[in-house]
Parts: sequence; C-alpha cells; structure tokens
Amino acid sequence: MPTILLREMQKDQTGTITAVKVGGELGRRIRDMGIVPGTRITIMGRAPLYDPVAIRIMGGTLTLHNNEADHIQVEIA
Repeated sequence: MPTILLREMQKDQTGTITAVKVGGELGRRIRDMGIVPGTRITIMGRAPLYDPVAIRIMGGTLTLHNNEADHIQVEIA
C-alpha cells in the first residue's frame, strides 16, 4: 500500500496513520487528539483555500492546518 502525507489525501479518501513525524509541543498536541499510528482516518473536506482539512477519526471530526498535516504519514486503503 502506498504511504503519503495526510495533506496529500483527497476528499473521501480513507487510510491508516503509519507515523507522526514531529516532536515537542506540536507532536504532543497531535497525539493528544488521537492521531496516533494504527488509527483509521477519512478526509471529510477542505476549506476553499485547502487549509484547514477536516478529518473523521474515531467517530469524531477534527480540523488540522496543512502545517500540522505535513507531519502525519498515512497508508492509503
């Protein structure tokens, strides 16, 4: 299966998080939202200028800015 960054995913595309490649405060914040390896996500939509991106994860909806999504690797289903 191909692995891409979350930022590169298209609307309605589903995948499994394989890695969160950032540390410090941003890495902790991302992990605290439940964005951890092994979790399935679906892209729900994007704002008109493609930032932020809305994702469906563990039954809830979150939004991430592109600079946050650049650190999350996803294996496409």
